[in-house]
Amino acid sequence: MAPKKRFIAYDAYEKLADAYAEKVDTKPHNAYLEKPAILSLLPDVEGKRVLDVGCGTGRYTEWLLEHGAEVIGFDASPQMLAHARERVGDRAELRLHDLNDPLDFVEDDSVDLVLAALVLDYVENWTPALREFRRALRDDGTLVFSVGHPTLDLIKDFGMEDYWSVEMTEIWWTGFGERVLMPGYRRPIQAITEPLHETGFLIERLVEARPTPEYKEADPDGYEDVAWRPSFICIRAIPG
Repeated sequence: MAPKKRFIAYDAYEKLADAYAEKVDTKPHNAYLEKPAILSLLPDVEGKRVLDVGCGTGRYTEWLLEHGAEVIGFDASPQMLAHARERVGDRAELRLHDLNDPLDFVEDDSVDLVLAALVLDYVENWTPALREFRRALRDDGTLVFSVGHPTLDLIKDFGMEDYWSVEMTEIWWTGFGERVLMPGYRRPIQAITEPLHETGFLIERLVEARPTPEYKEADPDGYEDVAWRPSFICIRAIPG
């Protein structure tokens, strides 16, 4: 029997977990670039049931709880999940799970919001995951997700050979203090929109994240690097 497929960034996040938990809430790229864009797309979550996909160390889990949501979260990294449990305790239902596998712990038509922040970059084929999201969502529910911008790796010259292909990338992350080789997948815009169409979603809004004034205050040099180019693309989609 072939070995079970493992989350592509498992080793990187296991190594990075402690530093990530310590810095993610104040690291400008996360706190003042991606997060404001994601929050701008979220509906009112008070009293809603939310699936936090790839919850990591629980940064969005905690925000959702503080705003009145009931949260189910999962992550494929045991170390990242341990930090999420430390952060939110038993206020959320958290479990170890790989997004490449079916969401068999989530009932049909049972959640109001699926939030997938910076996790789909690690999934080569989105269609099975998006089908699971659609199955879990109520008909009036919402999917909100963020991924690396399709043009970023081309701009940064990470050796991409063909814009139109879904290609695996490997880049050195240094922003959390420890140098970690992080694998992921870069895809063209069409490889974002077509799987949504195929799985019954309509794009309601699309936002290209831009740094906030707080980013400039926290990291003036870094701000100059991200102010002129796209880093993240964030989408709100609804069942069609």
